[in-house]
Amino acid sequence: MADSAPNSDGGDLGRRFTRLAGIIAVLRERCPWTAALTHESLLEYLVEEAYEVVEAVEAGHTGPQDAGELAGELGDVLFQVLLHARLQEESGHFGIGDVVDSLTAKMIRRNPHVFASDGSVRTATTDDPADIERAWDEAKKREKPG
Repeated sequence: MADSAPNSDGGDLGRRFTRLAGIIAVLRERCPWTAALTHESLLEYLVEEAYEVVEAVEAGHTGPQDAGELAGELGDVLFQVLLHARLQEESGHFGIGDVVDSLTAKMIRRNPHVFASDGSVRTATTDDPADIERAWDEAKKREKPG
């Protein structure tokens, strides 16, 4: 599937993402403030950063002149995700790779109009948003009945 997905990063996104995850690990080891963070203490920051994304979009920071504002806010949310995953990795539960794999599998499952069950991209798809929403809801119900 990775070969069929659009890639606008020049092909080095994996290296860049791995470097970022490594920086988070070093911060957890070497920065007392970051080392003291817990899932609970991070919650206020996660909510705050999510609101800042909303504010950037609502302020129109999505055009070419000021899209960097939105990129920065999205980076702050990504930082939160990486920190939570790092805490879990330190506890031996899961790491950021597991988060990426889980999301990849979910996107394939919940978008059967785009992907076959093996992750390959379908040649034909629907243009009907109602069909897409129905398929998403059905996939979600199968994942979490009730």
